Amino acid sequence: MTITIGINGFGRIGRCTLAHIAESARNDVEIVAINATGPIETNAHLLKYDSVHGRFPGQIRVEGNTIDLGRGPIRVMSTYNPDELDWEGVDVVLECTGKF
Repeated sequence: MTITIGINGFGRIGRCTLAHIAESARNDVEIVAINATGPIETNAHLLKYDSVHGRFPGQIRVEGNTIDLGRGPIRVMSTYNPDELDWEGVDVVLECTGKF
């Protein structure tokens, strides 16, 4: 059974979490949604070029409101209000904003 994960917040912790799961060989965990404020292209760039952990080894593709790291598209939302987030299809949300 695959556990679907959403990430709320795409700062250092959110990006490191996504990179770690994407680089792992696990096929029982899937990131399906991210809430990240700011332009999606900027967030993809920050994921690709981390100043501490180095360059993300895989391909990162942005298309519309999704980021794809080669394991399927990840839906990206952008809101500061948690009441507006649509976590449909998500089993677990990781709170990575530090606000809640």
